[in-house]
Amino acid sequence: MSFFSLQASFAQYTSSIYSLNQKGALEIARQANLEAEKMNKTVSIAVLNHSGVVLLLLKGDNVGPHNTEASRRKAYTSLSTKTPSFELMQKAANNPTARNLNTLPELLLLGGGVPVWKGDMLVGSVGISGAGGGENDNYIAQKAIENLGFSIHKK
Repeated sequence: MSFFSLQASFAQYTSSIYSLNQKGALEIARQANLEAEKMNKTVSIAVLNHSGVVLLLLKGDNVGPHNTEASRRKAYTSLSTKTPSFELMQKAANNPTARNLNTLPELLLLGGGVPVWKGDMLVGSVGISGAGGGENDNYIAQKAIENLGFSIHKK
């Protein structure tokens, strides 16, 4: 077998995956805190990579301790479903067949989790909690990633 045919054979068993890294997670957290400050809020923040591994988990100052876990679960929910958790919450509320999503232990159907897309690649997710409601949490998460050129939907 020649080098070129061996190379082609490896290509069918591997993939090029792009994922958020530590530097990206830190910058997303910085952007989220900047957006929260504009609203006079402090938040807990979770950032996950493309496979759901926690890259960053920060408890916001003076934010209830439950918000830290909530931010992680919101990030996981949005990554797992490839949908902002605020949109998923609304769909579940209006669709009897989707209501059962809230019975899955890791999913959290509250606003504040957003997938992080770069074009058509899901590179991670962000969860925000503690800004005074799901709409605020969702807004902060969305603005944080958009400030860095990412999107909450596949393009």
